[in-house]
Amino acid sequence: MNSKLKRAIIIALLVSTAIGSAFAFQNEKQSAAATLLWLAHPADKWENAFPVGNGRLGAMVFGRTDEEQIQLNEDTYWSGGPYSTVVKGGYQALPELQKLVFDGQYKQAHILFGRRLMGYPVEQQKYQALANLVIKFPAKDVVSDYRHQLSLETAIATTSYLQSGVRYTREVFVSPVDQVIVVRLTADQPGKISFKAQLRGYRNTAHSNYATDYFKMDSEGSDGLILRGKSADYMGIEGKLRYQARLHAMPAGGSMRVMDDELSVNNADAVTLFIAAATNFVNYKDVSADPQARVETTLKALAGKSFDAVKAAHLQEHQRLFRRVALTLPTTPNSQLPTDERLKGFDGSNDPALSALLFQFGRYLLISSSRPGTQPANLQGVWNKDMNPSWDAKYTTNINTQMNYWPAEVGNLSECAEPLFTMIKELTDQGSQVAREHYGARGWVHHQNTDLWRVAAPMDGTSWGTFTTGGAWMAMHLWEHYLFTADKAFLREYYPVLKGSAEFYLDFLVPHPKYGWLVTNPSTSPENFPAGPASVRFFDEITTFETGTSITAGSTIDMQILNDLFSAVAQAADVLGTDQEFKQKVIATRARLAPMQVGRKGNLQEWLEDWDETEKSHRHISGLWGLYPGNQISTRRTPKFAEASKVVLEQRGLPGNGWSSAWKAACWARLGNADKALENINYAIHNYTFNSLFSICSKAMQVDGSFGMAAVIAELLLQSHEEELNLLPALPASWNTGEVSGLQARGGFEVGMRWQNGRLTEAAILSKAGNLCRVRSAAALQVTSQGKPVSATRPEKDVVEFKTTTGATYKLIAKL
Repeated sequence: MNSKLKRAIIIALLVSTAIGSAFAFQNEKQSAAATLLWLAHPADKWENAFPVGNGRLGAMVFGRTDEEQIQLNEDTYWSGGPYSTVVKGGYQALPELQKLVFDGQYKQAHILFGRRLMGYPVEQQKYQALANLVIKFPAKDVVSDYRHQLSLETAIATTSYLQSGVRYTREVFVSPVDQVIVVRLTADQPGKISFKAQLRGYRNTAHSNYATDYFKMDSEGSDGLILRGKSADYMGIEGKLRYQARLHAMPAGGSMRVMDDELSVNNADAVTLFIAAATNFVNYKDVSADPQARVETTLKALAGKSFDAVKAAHLQEHQRLFRRVALTLPTTPNSQLPTDERLKGFDGSNDPALSALLFQFGRYLLISSSRPGTQPANLQGVWNKDMNPSWDAKYTTNINTQMNYWPAEVGNLSECAEPLFTMIKELTDQGSQVAREHYGARGWVHHQNTDLWRVAAPMDGTSWGTFTTGGAWMAMHLWEHYLFTADKAFLREYYPVLKGSAEFYLDFLVPHPKYGWLVTNPSTSPENFPAGPASVRFFDEITTFETGTSITAGSTIDMQILNDLFSAVAQAADVLGTDQEFKQKVIATRARLAPMQVGRKGNLQEWLEDWDETEKSHRHISGLWGLYPGNQISTRRTPKFAEASKVVLEQRGLPGNGWSSAWKAACWARLGNADKALENINYAIHNYTFNSLFSICSKAMQVDGSFGMAAVIAELLLQSHEEELNLLPALPASWNTGEVSGLQARGGFEVGMRWQNGRLTEAAILSKAGNLCRVRSAAALQVTSQGKPVSATRPEKDVVEFKTTTGATYKLIAKL
């Protein structure tokens, strides 16, 4: 762990202590209604199993009583090996392509892009399933008093039941300290633990050309099992990953034997299973590590440690992160029901604490799937049961990867975004080659997908691959991190990445021959096909199906992202006292970008032309990027565009998928409409949420919607994107009483609040950077620090401003 991360952790601990003491309520033990998932039956399918993880390793726990399955993942086990999708010389076709787009020859432009600028291979690699731990129990008697639960507070999945008069309990967790998956089996009577266990591998048997992967199952010594394997070749890319998973059993009492690939335990009092796993992956260019040595090092470090010691270290490290934020919302009798029944019975207002559970589940997932040094959370986080998962379980960067990290800063988990930041920096490698070879430009560019190997060229097909601002969108997360933390050392380290992104667009943007504005060309509004001239159907030689095209110039989302990117680079140059000439270039270029426009139906246009969409309730609302997560549309600053955004949201309605519901709810929160935001949350709960609280996208499990909902719930309580802290900007009526602590805000602040009858009663703000604090609240506020009044001004109605000192906590009391 580098010094920067250590410093961030220390500051965060100080902050949490200060906020907690200011409010007197404790983060140490939150309500079970907000931190506990539980079922009265085992998971009926993988998607409803409970997830545990440490960022690098993941496990899905079913809770079965006859044959338990614990499905395992390691975050660097993917198909293929280091490769490139850069196509040299593509830039030579760019002038012709741009002319075709400007001339309205969209089909011809579509085909030319596919032939000359599309990356090759056209597809990317797949995240892979690692193993299954299967535990067979001999007892077949009737089970009663069954409970299967996941504590977000402890990050432990627990299964407990009565069988033949014996209480059996299993605990499963993944230690971020000892880097092992831990399974603990106990009974309330001695000599009652018996089972047979196997560590089973996966192969890709769906397609013969993938069947170059293999695994071998063996015993290991007198107390273990070992699984060795190789990754699959895919798209002509050799599978170069090798992996090893090893199980080490520690029984108390009874007997144990190992035969071939099976471990048997008989009549033990208790048993602990430790599973270590690793691959030979070093980084996206290097696969020279020794997985066996890595596993042996992990297990040797574990030698002599008791289960209790391993568990205690796990709890301490998990709770260091999880307990930074506490949220309490009203509970009802429904709040005490099993989670699947809570979801089914929710009507939008009869169980407010369910929203607190969704919020904390999103934070829990981020802690479990993304930690410093690991891979970023992919479409499925770190959990995957398939060798051919939906959308390859990779990194889709036209909304999904970005949404995974929406709750990171506000949810006080800044260091959990470190894997994203590292990936962005790594993408500049092939991204700079793509900029040069595909577009003849400086800087770096990334499109709509990447994988473990950090490829950056367009993929899938023209209608998806022409999204050139995926990397710029991700680069905005770097600037957002600075806004929340005021960490100049971080900004200095990543400024070249921000600048490199801007450099690309300085070269790539071209004047529109009709309007004169600078636009991206080619461009697209992600995955949404306009009902304009481009809607002609034709057989596409890349995708091999009949389609229209989404290729265009200057989509609204492109212009919004670049507006914010150029602003961020200019501000970063000022903060760092550097690059003033470059700053002036981006400011001048920003002024020439195509502006947002209101269409004939009163809607915010998604494209440069006033086109309709071919799909009424399309899941992407890309044209509203400037409302959320961007910062260009505001009910106070730009009321015309705010109203036009409402028209789009009403037109799209509720259908979509889990992440779409989260995005729409976030936009409604920015518009101050709590009812509409909650309506989308309710719709997602009933249509796009598994019993495990994982989000659903086209029937598949994805984590993005779960992360998005956590960000939405925070956005309803606190907004800080307009250079002020807006307290309770969109509080749902059913959340009329509650309290929250530990939320982070831009400007380097940490915020706690308490409210009753829908009105703020008190707040505590800790200043981490000593910035001027501007607070907006419907309540008239009196400001004190250490019991003494603080001089404050009131520059406008409902706003109070006061100077702060780094490390000081300010208490704001609502005047009656």
